[in-house]
Amino acid sequence: MSGKTMVEKIMGRISGGNPVSAGDEVKVRPDFVMAYDFPGYTDVIFKTVKEKFGLTELPAKERFVIFIDHMVPAVDPKEEEFHEMTRSWCREFDIACVEREGIGHHVAGETGYGVPGAFAVHYDGHISQLGALGCLAVNMPRQTLTEAFVREYIDFQVPQTIRLNLVGKVQPGVMPRDLFHGIVQKLGNKFARFAVLELGGEVIDTLSLDGRQALTSISMFTGALSAVINPDQAMLDYALPIARLDIEPVTSDPDCRYAAVHTVDVSDIGVMVAQPPSPSRTTPLDEVSGLDVQVGYIGSCASGRIEDLRAAAKVLQGKQLAPGFSLHVVPTSKRVMTKAAEEGLLQIFSECGAFVSSASCDFCYGRIATMREGQRAVSTGTLNVKGRMGSPDSEIFLVNAAVVARTAIDGRIPRSEDMMSEVQ
Repeated sequence: MSGKTMVEKIMGRISGGNPVSAGDEVKVRPDFVMAYDFPGYTDVIFKTVKEKFGLTELPAKERFVIFIDHMVPAVDPKEEEFHEMTRSWCREFDIACVEREGIGHHVAGETGYGVPGAFAVHYDGHISQLGALGCLAVNMPRQTLTEAFVREYIDFQVPQTIRLNLVGKVQPGVMPRDLFHGIVQKLGNKFARFAVLELGGEVIDTLSLDGRQALTSISMFTGALSAVINPDQAMLDYALPIARLDIEPVTSDPDCRYAAVHTVDVSDIGVMVAQPPSPSRTTPLDEVSGLDVQVGYIGSCASGRIEDLRAAAKVLQGKQLAPGFSLHVVPTSKRVMTKAAEEGLLQIFSECGAFVSSASCDFCYGRIATMREGQRAVSTGTLNVKGRMGSPDSEIFLVNAAVVARTAIDGRIPRSEDMMSEVQ
């Protein structure tokens, strides 16, 4: 009998403890059920729980958590009323409500929900970033997530696992965000479709938690259901002391069966860009070098962590933004912002002319600091589809944080060699 992937091991534990294999139909009990409050989602779930199912309490309430990280801060009374509805519902059902701590996907890892070996469900795909800690976190349709609110067990098919080994040497100026865009360029945007992407190899071994989360958080753009990394000792040392559940961490067996195995040599991946209108349109940065840009955004659940802020601050220190350039820096969480303040990074951003905001999802999806027709932005956000940050006739180029910073100084997208010189 062949070994098991970490996904199969997690699925086996939460479906009764018997061995399972990819493709099996099982009933599983999620360890955590997560959501962020948002119109058309949580309000519908809350109403369904009370009115359709008539529940006055949830099964194993400690499994549930709601994050308030959108529409923060509220800009009209209706938004604040929506937040208060969420707070009230969480108080009534005695479940965790996390507010003003930052972007929920990231904060979940900071606050003990990213338990190695656990299974978490959400209705947003970027929850996959918990896979950097060895937690299988999957997005589900709202209807399925609603079932997880009212029933302890839900129907689920054990997903296939695709292994991706990253080998070689990371080049100067190349950040984890570039590695991801380079992978998509090499393998396409559907190579992990409907599977869980398991990342490994010598390059992964060298990455910090920040770098690993940058890769796992945007795994959906490979078609993947989620992404995981076998937890090493550094990840266990971080995650286990704050873990909300006592679960045995798992790793894939050496003889496990993958649906496919890919090996990518990152040595020839340079500084990359995802050009509009799709995160799948990945190319070397030099293809767009010289384009005039008016807006920059450093933040989001993908790339607003301390390593991103350090890289941007190194470029911006002692310099001023290009005339008319609007740069927004939004740390991913309150903890990240506090760390950035302690290191003097926020002062650098302020002195160069950037607008620094507390953690919020709102800049990423265009609710704040929207763009007008004809403008271009460089962004570390999650998406660059039309209208994501304002006018559908504006353009968004997804790049790493250092490229955003250099663009903010020059007013135009730099060359790859410019970015390589920044790390000298």
